[in-house]
Amino acid sequence: MRRSPFRLFPVTLALLSVAAVPAQKAVPRATGPKAAAPSAPAMRIGAFRLRLDPASQTARSLSPLADPAFDFLPVGRSRERSGNGYNHLGDLHLRVRTGTGPWQDFSSSKRRVPVRVLPAKGDVLAAADMTATMGPGLPLRIVREWTNAAGAPGLAFTLTNTSGQTVEIGGLGLPMVFDNIITDRTLEQAHTQASFADPYIGRDAGYVQVTRLNGAGPALLVLPQAATPLEAYVPIPTARETGGKAVIAEASPRAQTSEGFYDWTVASAAYAQTDWTKAGAPWNAPTSIRLAPGESRRIGLRFVAAPSIRGIEPTLIAQKRPVVVGVPGYVVPSDLDASLFVRAPSPITGIESYPAGALEVTRAAGKPGWEKLSVRGRQWGRARLSLTYADGQVQTIPYFVTKPLERTMADLGHFATTRQWFEGKDDPFGRSPAILTYDREADRIVTADPRVWISGMSDEGGAGSWVAAVMKQLDNPDATELARIEELVDKTVVGRLQVADGLHAGGVKKSLFYYDPAAFPSLYQPAKDWQSWTSWKKDQADDLGRAYNYPHVAAGHWALYRIARNHPGMTRVHDWRWYLDHAYRTITAMMRDAPHYAQYGLMEGDVFVDILTDLKREGWTAQAAEVEALMKGRADHWRTLRYPFGSEMAWDSTGQAEVYAWMRYFGYGPQADVTREVILGYDPSIPSWGYNGNARRYWDFLYGGKYPRLERQIHHYGSTLNAIPLFDSFRRNPADLHLLRVAYGGLMGGITNIGQDGSSSAAFHSWPDRMEWDPYSGDYGMGFFGHAYAAATYVVNDPRLGWLSYGGNLSEADGTIRVVPKDGARSRLFVAPAGLWLTLEAGKIAEVRYTPATGTVRLILDPARADTPQARLFVETTTTGGRAYTPDRGVMERGGYSVPLAAGLTEVVLSPR
Repeated sequence: MRRSPFRLFPVTLALLSVAAVPAQKAVPRATGPKAAAPSAPAMRIGAFRLRLDPASQTARSLSPLADPAFDFLPVGRSRERSGNGYNHLGDLHLRVRTGTGPWQDFSSSKRRVPVRVLPAKGDVLAAADMTATMGPGLPLRIVREWTNAAGAPGLAFTLTNTSGQTVEIGGLGLPMVFDNIITDRTLEQAHTQASFADPYIGRDAGYVQVTRLNGAGPALLVLPQAATPLEAYVPIPTARETGGKAVIAEASPRAQTSEGFYDWTVASAAYAQTDWTKAGAPWNAPTSIRLAPGESRRIGLRFVAAPSIRGIEPTLIAQKRPVVVGVPGYVVPSDLDASLFVRAPSPITGIESYPAGALEVTRAAGKPGWEKLSVRGRQWGRARLSLTYADGQVQTIPYFVTKPLERTMADLGHFATTRQWFEGKDDPFGRSPAILTYDREADRIVTADPRVWISGMSDEGGAGSWVAAVMKQLDNPDATELARIEELVDKTVVGRLQVADGLHAGGVKKSLFYYDPAAFPSLYQPAKDWQSWTSWKKDQADDLGRAYNYPHVAAGHWALYRIARNHPGMTRVHDWRWYLDHAYRTITAMMRDAPHYAQYGLMEGDVFVDILTDLKREGWTAQAAEVEALMKGRADHWRTLRYPFGSEMAWDSTGQAEVYAWMRYFGYGPQADVTREVILGYDPSIPSWGYNGNARRYWDFLYGGKYPRLERQIHHYGSTLNAIPLFDSFRRNPADLHLLRVAYGGLMGGITNIGQDGSSSAAFHSWPDRMEWDPYSGDYGMGFFGHAYAAATYVVNDPRLGWLSYGGNLSEADGTIRVVPKDGARSRLFVAPAGLWLTLEAGKIAEVRYTPATGTVRLILDPARADTPQARLFVETTTTGGRAYTPDRGVMERGGYSVPLAAGLTEVVLSPR
């Protein structure tokens, strides 16, 4: 039997048992902030008030003048976090050695002693010799200064070798302690008071941005001073995780309501030699610092306010920091012409790809103030682009190169319906046929896991694989794959996973697999792994009350409806009416059998809007009215909430997409806007394939990964799901290009989870001791739903950068913009200057030609196929005051145009009225 992840991570099992509790227990009580410990008077520096602890001279408050009631630091927890082992802004972590001796760890927070206060004058606001509090035996003298650094709070450390030998600093970390603790806060309190920190691990150009959960400004930027590269972003282990023995540790527990803290790591070679030896490649090459006897090194940070999240980039430019903008982002399919726009105070003198040849980069003509680099992906997988500037600074940009996306889609569909295909007539759990979770590492299907849903086709960790397989068919149907998917739906989903008839028809179970050691005494081994709440017994697995499971099934029925309706002959088991009816029944069953969780927004819940739309298009008036009334009840409840997207968890990035969709549908604009802004608080725009558009999630490895621990996940399913409302918002307001950049980062980030062989992964492990994809496919299918649902090409005229295409190859000639889509669906295209949104339910876009002077759009469609004799084109103007467009051919049916396709290319001309 496979190695149990619980055996490898015993601490995590305990966390899992605590973190994953029913909704009413997961939401923390509202106790309000505890009284703060005494501290020194506040100092006003630039846009902030800074308050230091008088004994340690660490920061206890950093409050923006623009909002004095808010604090970026956990000031409300000062009393409970005032003892030994609690890290604060201004602390320091070191791993050093003399000569070739062993590495030794030192920390200013492990056992605190008062620092020796030094005179402060000029721009120095407070200074101290903190050597004593670092612990005995340190061969360095450490002087810390808080400064007025060009009108912003500054933090500087001077490290001096006081020994008679060369000292090597192989680990040098500055704790980034901000108020990301959601424990004991309501959803409203968390969004008002808490912040999330996201790193750009870009060496000399690196920074950390701290954004409020509600998406409001101001935001905090932590910027490097000279010789302080952000080389790595290292999680500070908790005392619980280390058994209380580690010198570098944090006393605050890590939990579902507290992500924990990280070190801004300037040097990491010692960690690479000790803790990271089995990990994937780090974001940057690890380095160390060598100090000869008497030699010193000064490092430091500055704390700068950006007026808003959208103002982060302009603030970086104003601070004379190197800024890059990747189009369409930092995930580059090998057939896509990508661009990198660079604005830096110093010219580029060197461009290097690692691995060599993975990225082909050439200089191109750019707009004033920006240097343009053309980027082509040549080698699949992770890559790093390094830019060296004339002033000696080095900036690194992490990229990910994929196959052409149509090939990636094909690989995913083939792998899911072959390697993940489970067919065992004697399976006692009724899972045959099925598409089950796959373990890349073991190269086999996961037929048994103590988290029973993972092997039971439901909940996110078990439904993910078959949902990905069916959603792949939405834009790229394949007859062979569809035959298996229809068999799965007809034999296993309906009647086993989903109740087929009777009082609970349409109800969806939590899992087909379950724990029954009396019936199967040899199956659940080792026995100790099956003792937590995750090993549901049959009655628990059969429960119909978890609303989160219903969109998975509804999406499957809906995708098959769309294929059956628009691609004649591709579905053989049932006709379109059967699939649409079952999608409708799933929604009504959810509201009947799972009302508790239906109070929250649900992942993939956007599909309910499309099902309702299709019910109306088909003239199913009674069914449409029933669904609309049920959904309006939910929407009216959300409308009363300040933050209308709660979850079964204490906070989450799960429900925003569906909540946003219904707020827009029912005309509740203010609530939709609040939801959008919160998404921007959760999803950063950062020049890295891993963090760009990466929705905040750090606990779902517990529920869907092979290696379960609380860890910031890279491109979990929230990235693509939260991209959906951002795309919609951008189409409503094409001037807000920040929305498009974050959305496209999330959309493309969700493709990096797909391996070269078509296997999938729940998410990427971001901690530097692993730095690889989790082997389990887990809940990836929810993310692929978001990608399949939203994949599109966007054509924009950026006022700073010129004509751009997100998702296609663009060229300009004779006053015409020509774009060849490469987005993997080739079924949706938005022409931003015209506010024109074109979507195809059948047919493919070969290219589009847009003439700005006249507004004319020429849409070139692929040739007809036996299963696609006509295109189904929908035309929408999304912007207020935008001109309506009408195609020059096609018959209006069910809200769209049926356009016969020719044996060759078909041109459809759309002219504005």
